Amino acid sequence: MKFSLCRPFGLPAVVALLFACAACSGADDEAGPAVPTPSGRQAALCRALHGALPRTVGDLERRATDPESDFTAAWGGHPAITLRCGVPKPELLRSHPGSDSAELNGVEWLPEKQSDGSVRCTTVQREAWVEVTLPKKVVGDVGAGDISVLTDLADAVSKTIPVGIIS
Repeated sequence: MKFSLCRPFGLPAVVALLFACAACSGADDEAGPAVPTPSGRQAALCRALHGALPRTVGDLERRATDPESDFTAAWGGHPAITLRCGVPKPELLRSHPGSDSAELNGVEWLPEKQSDGSVRCTTVQREAWVEVTLPKKVVGDVGAGDISVLTDLADAVSKTIPVGIIS
């Protein structure tokens, strides 16, 4: 009599195992940015921003983040354009207070090229720090020079995060 290790479990168990593995590997593509922990007024401003964010940025659709949070958002697939609201003051502004920023539709953004080719842009002159990371596939090889997709976010930022200086 021959025994098979798969036989006691049967085909349904093997299929279930394959689905479980696929679900685990797909979750990484859907993971969102690290969730910041703003408090008080900044948290309230970030919640208002979250509700005002557009459905699309560039030609990318907004999608759920994991974990879900009123302080994060994402558009597109992996890697996605990600937004975090209520982040700490960028280190570049601490070390170089006069760093160049770019104004897009009334919102000042501080672009910082990252080692992976992405560009992290953080609002300046607002009552809460809003950080948007644009993957290399969005900014291309020009790096910090092409952050025009931020114009899609400028209206929501202008309406919900007032101009003001925070430390």
